[in-house]
Amino acid sequence: MATIILLFLLLSALSTITALQKYSNITLGSSLSPKTNLSSWLSPSGKFAFGFYPQGEDGFIVAIWFAQVPEKTVIWTYNRDDPKIPSNVTLQMTTDGRLVLQPAEGQAKAISTATDSASSASMLDSGNFVLYNSDSDVLWESFTSPTDTIVQGQRLLAGSALVSSTSRTDHSTGRFMLSMQTDGNLVQYPASDTAWDKSWYAYWSSGTYRAGDNVSVNLDKDGHLYLLNNTGFNIRNLSAAVSPSDGTIFYRMTIDVDGIFRLYSLSPRGNWSIKWSSTNDKCSPKGICGLNSYCTLMDQESVCRCLPGFDFVNQNQQMLGCGRNTTVDGCENTTMSLLENTVWEDESYTILSSTNIEDCRLMCLTDCNCQAALFSNLKCRKQRFPLRFGRRDLSNPPTALIKEVGIRKVTTTNEPKANKQGEKVLGIEILITSVVIATVAFIVLMVSGVLIYRHRVWVYHQLSDTGSIGLNEEITLRSFTYLELEKATNGFREEVGRGSFGTVFKGVISNGERIIAVKRLERVVDEGEREFRTEMRVIGRTHHKNLVRLLGYCHEGSNRLLVYEYMCNGSLENFLFKPEKYPNWDERVGIALNIARGVLYLHEECETQIIHCDIKPQNILMDEFFCAKIADFGLAKLLKPDQTRTFTGIRGTRGYVAPEWHRNLPVTVKADVYSYGIMLMEIICCRKSLDMELQEDEIVLSDWVFQCFEEGELSKLVDDQVVDKKRLERMVKVALWCIQDDPALRPHMKKVVLMLEGTIEIPVPPGPTSFLSSI
Repeated sequence: MATIILLFLLLSALSTITALQKYSNITLGSSLSPKTNLSSWLSPSGKFAFGFYPQGEDGFIVAIWFAQVPEKTVIWTYNRDDPKIPSNVTLQMTTDGRLVLQPAEGQAKAISTATDSASSASMLDSGNFVLYNSDSDVLWESFTSPTDTIVQGQRLLAGSALVSSTSRTDHSTGRFMLSMQTDGNLVQYPASDTAWDKSWYAYWSSGTYRAGDNVSVNLDKDGHLYLLNNTGFNIRNLSAAVSPSDGTIFYRMTIDVDGIFRLYSLSPRGNWSIKWSSTNDKCSPKGICGLNSYCTLMDQESVCRCLPGFDFVNQNQQMLGCGRNTTVDGCENTTMSLLENTVWEDESYTILSSTNIEDCRLMCLTDCNCQAALFSNLKCRKQRFPLRFGRRDLSNPPTALIKEVGIRKVTTTNEPKANKQGEKVLGIEILITSVVIATVAFIVLMVSGVLIYRHRVWVYHQLSDTGSIGLNEEITLRSFTYLELEKATNGFREEVGRGSFGTVFKGVISNGERIIAVKRLERVVDEGEREFRTEMRVIGRTHHKNLVRLLGYCHEGSNRLLVYEYMCNGSLENFLFKPEKYPNWDERVGIALNIARGVLYLHEECETQIIHCDIKPQNILMDEFFCAKIADFGLAKLLKPDQTRTFTGIRGTRGYVAPEWHRNLPVTVKADVYSYGIMLMEIICCRKSLDMELQEDEIVLSDWVFQCFEEGELSKLVDDQVVDKKRLERMVKVALWCIQDDPALRPHMKKVVLMLEGTIEIPVPPGPTSFLSSI
């Protein structure tokens, strides 16, 4: 009998040891360090990793991530809003059973919330990191504290929530929340302001309010996403089963940085694909754009724009919203701007009946408390700033009215009181003199008025003959006569440039106090007054520090002239390709970023999207501080495509045009991205994209750049110049992505800017198609 009992105890001990060996691959005393090759613990199959994950260029976070995919995907983070962890910190499974972060100096910080000591730990193939006690019971697991993701086999319990990350590379708390409420409803809210009553600002709901107690979100191995109540009853299917649960495909559900929660599948090849999403409308999440801005869709992507009279607080962080670009001084000197099909969420402080939009405009304009109004269904809803959750929706009829406030000019007069003694001694001579002066002044005014009137009538008839009346009502540009510009340029004498759209002359206005550049358009389309006015309105409303500003125009008969601010340092071509003037590395980096931000504005931030069609160094001008500014934007629509020296049935300059131009494919903003990529290589190397005087393998710049990139010899591109090697590699990778043959592979300009700034990681680019295809 004793033998049987002893045998039973031995078998039990062996089974316990086997279980611990099967699940517990991390023993007491184990540690990780970001400085060594052992910076993470892998799951048995190597699918998941737990440990130090790079955050930015010089820090780390403690996280769990998919380790077997090209783009490592983080599914859990520890204390995501803590400062980045330096490289001298270690992660330890201490001998007394605690999982801690141990700095080089100072007190250790616990990772888990377990109160008892652990005997071992394991990174499981399910994606769950677990601490065990000596009886193999679970003390703590990462599955119970999700951040922005749950994976198959994991549940989101009642009373818990997922919160999006700040960006794809910054895993700190973001702006959106997916909450599994205790009332049974699964709801999405903006998470940025806890003071809000979130029930008013929900933008998606499962519609399961009071459908059961302790409702949870569940994700099965076959991709089935659904809600269960505490009795195990399925109360709502969010997605059907996607594939058989054979283990070859893995699923995760994430609330993404754009506020939409999506179901993803991971194929055996390591690619993520979207299987279901809460919405396809990327402007739907409330808070995608900041205060005093609104969201609009462009190519199915969300774009934030400021209300009229506002500018972004931070151009690089548009989610921070917009602030006034004028000084507010009382409620005088105000105008109202219209935004059609635009709404926002804030409540009105008063609602009035209004027969038409003009009445609504006047109601707000005459009310100092009114800063904006919504006109819809014969109602005028007055509101105050700040406005939030604005969006433009063409299917939505309301019209928004925004009050713009200018700088009120205040004039003060300190006229001394009349000297009473002087009044008493006022003589008859002074009275007579005053009467005579007044009479003469009246006669002079009458004669001047007649002359001015006759001159205005003459100008009116001159403009009427060309169909130019009405331009000033539409845009805020000055209308010049041809004679004015002929005089300003001294008979178009000093030519300072010649390009695809015509010749540029130097001139002066304002009594010689302001230098201007006058572009005389050549070979433009013979179009009517309305079409030209439309293009001028689009160009005139663009305003960005990296765009050459349009000041005015002339449209008389066949004459089309544009008046720009004068750029005293010429074009980038002259600055870049002359050995005696080579800009240093920091200057080139600044130029590349300035141009990218200007193109981004044209593509995504101005009121009407503009495709430049001719990005090249000749169209980049340098101001007095050598700040790069883009010229000739918005003019492509005015050009006759078959009557120009540099355009041959396409709009763009040889060597810079994207391959789709030659294939008669639809042209999008990605054509500008291609041109920018070619020019970025020229900026990096200070040489032209095609140079027949160089060695054979260096003639075509794009081919040579890719060759140097593949061989790890990027220093050849910059000779012996002192450069930031990391930034050089980053800029080269961006350029190679931009010149991909397939437009779909090229990044949008917003991503180009983020990559250049080092905000997001850049994958290794494939080899580009030969540059010769664009010649």
